[in-house]
Amino acid sequence: MSETELLALLRELDDPERLEQPFHYDRAATGLAFGELVRRLEADFGAPCESERDTQDSSEYGRIHVPADATICGTRIVVCVSKFGSLAEVCADNPGAYLGTDEAHEEGALDPADLATVEHALTELGYVSVPEELLESDYEGPSALEHFAARPTWWTRFFGLW
Repeated sequence: MSETELLALLRELDDPERLEQPFHYDRAATGLAFGELVRRLEADFGAPCESERDTQDSSEYGRIHVPADATICGTRIVVCVSKFGSLAEVCADNPGAYLGTDEAHEEGALDPADLATVEHALTELGYVSVPEELLESDYEGPSALEHFAARPTWWTRFFGLW
């Protein structure tokens, strides 16, 4: 999806009445899909992946950690999954460790082949990958997020703590 299409999707999913999860949120279905993503990444990288799931008081459902020793550059890959619209974020080491996957690649922390492997799995399993650079841009939506962050971002909205 283009940046314009992704921003349109973020705005469409943004409901100021429901900050933590969407109206039709199905916890069981989200958990099943997340489990499938964990299994897929474990198979693709040939290594067990740690995961955190069902995050409380957050619009993030969970995270998957592809271990550093399973990646080409030796830096772990973290996949964050939102409770909203199967949104996902891929980052090297941790969210915010780099200013996105391009910077992580430029600094030798993320190989394009590893990123492609993760992105392919996300796409095949119905997730929408949103670049960290876009998620870290200023939030421009109807939800009142100033109480939760000094500078609200799209990441705050769809992956932040409440």
